[in-house]
Amino acid sequence: MSEQIQTQTQTQTERNKQIVVDYYRTAFGGDPEKAIADHFGPVYVQHNPDAADGPEAFTGFVTWLRGEYPDLKLDIKRVIAEGDMVVTHSHLDLEPGNPQNPGRALADYFRLENGKVVEHWDVIQDVPLNAANGNGMF
Repeated sequence: MSEQIQTQTQTQTERNKQIVVDYYRTAFGGDPEKAIADHFGPVYVQHNPDAADGPEAFTGFVTWLRGEYPDLKLDIKRVIAEGDMVVTHSHLDLEPGNPQNPGRALADYFRLENGKVVEHWDVIQDVPLNAANGNGMF
């Protein structure tokens, strides 16, 4: 691969990471409509079996979640990207400061086309109150 093509690919990969981080933070920060307007592609395919495809379903989910947990915080710990795929590892703290609800660990996989989010997969795990080791989830 020529140096110029490699640099363009790396630059697009970095842009994809920035797009996903902005999309995710904007949506869970309380403005899913802006996240959709800025970052959704012409289709949005959802692979979470509890969520429907499309922007309306996404908006409905985020609105419902923020209604249940108005103080929730999303802390993106890691972002990994290759080509059109971006993966985030995050802590969704549903009730900050509540030691009885330490939140969820999220691994989200996003596929982008032309700089827009078009597909999503996730793996969600509750953060346990007690662990068999002291390594932490993040």
